[in-house]
Amino acid sequence: MYVRDAKNREEVWLLDHIEAMGLDDTAFRSRDYVVAIDEESGEKAGFGRIRIHKPDDADDVCELTSIGVLEEWRGQGVGAHVVERLVEYAGDEGFETVYTLTGSGDYLRQFGFSRLEESALPAVLQERLADKREGVDPDAVPLAIDVGGFEMPERLRDAFKEANEPDSGDGGEESPEDFGIDPDTATYKYDTGRR
Repeated sequence: MYVRDAKNREEVWLLDHIEAMGLDDTAFRSRDYVVAIDEESGEKAGFGRIRIHKPDDADDVCELTSIGVLEEWRGQGVGAHVVERLVEYAGDEGFETVYTLTGSGDYLRQFGFSRLEESALPAVLQERLADKREGVDPDAVPLAIDVGGFEMPERLRDAFKEANEPDSGDGGEESPEDFGIDPDTATYKYDTGRR
């Protein structure tokens, strides 16, 4: 299992899973996401993103958002490693603090995220928190972490190393849908023999 940057051709897969999980897809760009991949099968197991807000009147702000793990991969450290990769990315981009707005704060606290007072949030995130509460996550609360304070629990690191491929039977092969193609309505320049 490893975590890598998302590829443009994974937009449809990401959007489908974001919608299915009821996650926030505001300002969607696939290049902002990372994807957890099973090394043996190539199957995608989870994803997440960093959203960089660039307000005109303040410093840029880094937000961790849209973390999702496919149900059959949960409990194997996938989400933890997606979060780790995103926090590392934020540090590489020069951010000292990463914010998140979530109703799932207990999960993130194990890595060192801590609750903030809403008044301590940058203005752009105060507005975003209000929108998020009205939309996809009515229980959202603000959390933050100093990039250097991220801690990966050893049990999650071990679980990720030993993550087992779920028995899905699809072999991880890419399908036309991975590229945004509907095979039932697509036309082909050459006869592929598919009917």
